[in-house]
Amino acid sequence: MPLAKEKTTKSKKAPSRGKAAKSAAKAESISKLRIRVSAYESKILDASVRQIVDTAVRYDVKVLGPIPLPTEIKKYTVNRASFVYKNAREQFEMRMHKRLIDIINPSPKVIEALTNLSLPSGVKIDVKMM
Repeated sequence: MPLAKEKTTKSKKAPSRGKAAKSAAKAESISKLRIRVSAYESKILDASVRQIVDTAVRYDVKVLGPIPLPTEIKKYTVNRASFVYKNAREQFEMRMHKRLIDIINPSPKVIEALTNLSLPSGVKIDVKMM
């Protein structure tokens, strides 16, 4: 007598969307403004960052940072003499200081205030909306 094979059926449940839906809704509602500020002089950079943070805090927005990023150092080696003295060299370096600021859920007033901000020359700003 052959044994009858029993079929086991697994019930496929739809994935629960309770917590996942809530976290997805939160993730969609949270927008972030990421500002990367860089300059050759650290004092000018810190003053500019302080000005940006003060402007954001004035409009009651949550600010993360300023986060110091690694300083990028570019070194250049040149010959001192033009012809004979190969071993006589000079080294120069340029340091690019960087900071990162995140502004969470920026309102249009904050964005407008930040665009109207006058910062010193020599400060480079990259703004990304995330």
